Amino acid sequence: MKKIALLGSTGSVGTQTLDIVRSNPERFQVVALAAGNNSELLISQAKEFHPSLVSVATKELADEVKLHVSPGTVVVYGEEGLVEAASFGEADIVITAIVGSRGLMPTLAAIEAGKTIGLANKETLVTAGELVIARAKQRGVAILPVDSEHSAIFQCLNGERRADVKSITLTASGGSFRDRTRAELQGVTVQEALNHPNWSMGAKITIDSATMVNKGLEVIEAHWLFGLPYDDINVIIHAESIIHSFVEFTDHSIVAQLGMPDMRVPIQYALTYPERHPSSADRLDLAAIGKLNFREMDMERYPCLALAYACGRLGGTAPTVYNAANEVAVARFLKGEISFLDIERVLETTIARHTVVPVSGLDVIQEADGWARSAAAKG
Repeated sequence: MKKIALLGSTGSVGTQTLDIVRSNPERFQVVALAAGNNSELLISQAKEFHPSLVSVATKELADEVKLHVSPGTVVVYGEEGLVEAASFGEADIVITAIVGSRGLMPTLAAIEAGKTIGLANKETLVTAGELVIARAKQRGVAILPVDSEHSAIFQCLNGERRADVKSITLTASGGSFRDRTRAELQGVTVQEALNHPNWSMGAKITIDSATMVNKGLEVIEAHWLFGLPYDDINVIIHAESIIHSFVEFTDHSIVAQLGMPDMRVPIQYALTYPERHPSSADRLDLAAIGKLNFREMDMERYPCLALAYACGRLGGTAPTVYNAANEVAVARFLKGEISFLDIERVLETTIARHTVVPVSGLDVIQEADGWARSAAAKG
């Protein structure tokens, strides 16, 4: 029986993780749940899975949740509560499904507690990859990727020598505007941007998919997860999202991981690794699909991706600022404060104003993150 602490239980990855637990009660037990403000759904989850601990965003929400969960369930709140859930003693694995840089501190706490990490929060490695990977190695903690692309690469590399890897390629659906020119992006609405053709995801990730920031974050995450230089990390548009990513080896052999676009597959693999178990996801029928399409990534069409590569190569605090500025810009777009194309403008101007410094500690990351948020809010 594997015991799970789930951070971000009410989000897309969180609810799909609980689908897997629900289908495999003999294999998994939820011992801690952490959510933000969706107390109604969290209460429902707590009643079903009976965790020992739950965490919410505020004291007011915690007081409300206490009225509805069993007396034996500890209810905590805020950043401290999130860290407590991440380092909860009963847990074997922590699934970090929080969106945004808020996932950094609880992930570090889970590493310090010696927990296996199922990483669905790419911003953690984008913001502080150097620190996180170093600490995980020091503590002997495994970081298992949950994102479909990184899970695919992880699976393709099983049993292979890293010295034999020539390059990796992350596939991108192209997002909700993949068939539009840049001129056709003028004046697009929030609702249009949230209409992803392949995946069911949260609002922030869906917007990031449309700007290709999501793929930029994944490129930086892949750099840290697999220890590859940016020149060996490629991106290609693959509209069907059937090939989730692939690896080319030095002999020009290519190994790819294929499957229907269903996040339950990579989530379950992280939970069962190194074993595989039957899944409730639909089987892939290539004959029924008929053909798969690919096209080269256009960096001029998607300047936010080019900017991610530039920030990754700069290193230091540049990726931190890229991520923080994007979080603010996307929030402003969702509120109607700026246009869709303004997201990339905010990123470009914020990064241009930043003086990149080496990451000598967590305080440097936090200072750069705070500066970027303030600058992006005004840009």
